[in-house]
Amino acid sequence: MPTGEQIRQPAGVIHDIGYQRYNGVRLGRAHATRSLYVHGVRTVFGLGRGAKSKVFPWFAAAGLLLFAVVDVAVRSQTGTMPIHYLDLAKDGVLLVLLFIATAAPELVSRDLRNKTLPLYFSRPLERIDYAVAKLCALATGVFAILAAPMLVIFIGGAFSLDGGHAVWHEFTDFLGGLVLAAIIAIVDAAVALLIASLLRRSAVATAVIAGYFLLTAAIGGAIEGIVGGDTGKNVGRMFSPPSIVDGLKEWIFRIQGTDLGSFGPVYLAITLAMTGVAIALLFLRYRKVSV
Repeated sequence: MPTGEQIRQPAGVIHDIGYQRYNGVRLGRAHATRSLYVHGVRTVFGLGRGAKSKVFPWFAAAGLLLFAVVDVAVRSQTGTMPIHYLDLAKDGVLLVLLFIATAAPELVSRDLRNKTLPLYFSRPLERIDYAVAKLCALATGVFAILAAPMLVIFIGGAFSLDGGHAVWHEFTDFLGGLVLAAIIAIVDAAVALLIASLLRRSAVATAVIAGYFLLTAAIGGAIEGIVGGDTGKNVGRMFSPPSIVDGLKEWIFRIQGTDLGSFGPVYLAITLAMTGVAIALLFLRYRKVSV
C-alpha cells in the first residue's frame, strides 16, 4: 500500500533549460522584403531547385540569346541588323510568353496550394510587401531575359563600328531597347502575376496565363481584319498586352513606316490604366486572401 506522502508527491518536475529572450539584431520589414525578392528572382530562374524547374525559363532565355548571336553574326557579314533592339521582344514574343506563363505560377500559386502564406504574413512582413516582392522578382526576370541579348547585340555591334559617333548612336539605341524592356517587364509581369495569384495549381495558372495572352491577341487580330485599315490595326492592338506595348513603342520611339494617327496617347493611357489596375487588384487580392 502506498503511503500518504507518496500519494501527495507531484507527478511532474519543472526543469530550468536556460530559456532566454532573443536580444540580437532584428533586421525588420525591409530586410524581409528584400530577402523575399531575392528568393523570388532565384525561383523565376529555377536556381536552387531541381532540373525540371530550370527547363522553361532557361529555354526561353537561351532562345532569345540565340536571336542575339544570329543578329551579331549576320551583322558582321552584311553590316545590317536583322533584329533591332526595339524588335527583339516582338520577334521573340512566344519565348517571353513561355517565360512569364511558367514563372508567375512558380512565384505565387505554389504558396497558395501549400498554404505557406501564414509563414510569410507573420511579422514583420506585410501582405503588400509580399505582393511587391513577387511582382518585382517577376519583372526583374523578364527584364533580364530581354536585356541580356540586347547587351550581346550591343557588344557585338560596337566592335564592328568605326568612330565614336557611331558607337554613341549604337549606345543610344541600346538604351532605348532597355527602356522598352523595362516597360514590357512591368506590364506583362503585373498581368501575369494577377492571374497566377487567383489560381492554386501551377499547371492551371500557366495554361490560363498563356491562354489569356494568346486569346486577346487573336481577338485583336479578328477586329483588325473586320475593321481594316490603320484604324482597324490600332483598335485591334488594344486588346493584347504585348500589342498595346508595341503600339506604345511606335509612338514613343517614332518608328518610321507606322501610322498611329491620334492613337499614340491612347496607347499610353491604356498601358498605364491596365498596369495600374492589375497592380491594384493584385494588392487587393493579398489584402483579402485567406490564410
